[in-house]
Amino acid sequence: MPTNDDSKRYDLEDRTFEFAKASRAFVKKLPRTIANIEDAKQLIRSSGSIGANYIEANESIGKKDFVMKIKTCRREAKESGYWLRLLDCDGELESARANLLAEARELMKIFGAIVRKSEE
Repeated sequence: MPTNDDSKRYDLEDRTFEFAKASRAFVKKLPRTIANIEDAKQLIRSSGSIGANYIEANESIGKKDFVMKIKTCRREAKESGYWLRLLDCDGELESARANLLAEARELMKIFGAIVRKSEE
């Protein structure tokens, strides 16, 4: 699907994959401190887990399993935001962090909406 700067991507599998890739690219540019190294490891795990759990949710065996995995996606998106806020970065990386935080919040809202609709 062609996109421009103003449009949002609605393929959630691709979107979660791109979030994980962007998180990894961001981590590569961070200053190498003990805290950043450890927090970056956590960010890499949680950002990748969002998409992995979404793929599992789409292969779930029932509604209860689906909802549980989507809740895990929401939780991992929230956790990614936490690790992003903890990372120490300089001014030039701040806009990249802000973009990733915004995407993490959007993913949380999307997965929250899926949970609400699925539990109706």
